[in-house]
Amino acid sequence: MRVDKKDVVTGKVVVRTVSETTEQIVRERLEQEAVEVTRVPIEVEVQTPPQTRRDGDTLIVPVLEERLVIEKRLFVVEELHIRRRVSQDDVEVTVPVRKQRAIVECIDEHGTTPEHVQRDAK
Repeated sequence: MRVDKKDVVTGKVVVRTVSETTEQIVRERLEQEAVEVTRVPIEVEVQTPPQTRRDGDTLIVPVLEERLVIEKRLFVVEELHIRRRVSQDDVEVTVPVRKQRAIVECIDEHGTTPEHVQRDAK
C-alpha cells in the first residue's frame, strides 16, 4: 500500500481594508504673550550708567545720552518700562480623523461566500 498527500484548495480568504474619515472637534487652550513698552521721560544727570532692573512684572531699561556741556555729563533721558501680558483663549477646531476597518471574506471552493463566515474585523 502506498499513501500520497496532495494539496487541495477548498477555499480562499480575502482581507481588505476600508478607510473612513470622520470630523472630530479638538479643544485646546492657546496662550498668547504680548509686550507693552511705555516710554517714561526722566532727564536726570548720573555719574555711572544705571543697571537694567525689575519692578514687579516690569523690566526697566535706562536709555542714556551723553551731552556736551562745558564738561561731559551722563543723563538718563528716559526709561523703557516693559511689561509682559499673557492671555489665554479656548479654541475648538474641527479636524478630520481617519480610521481603517478590515473586512474578511471566506470564499469556498465553489467561489461563494457563506453568509455565516463573512465578518468585519475592527
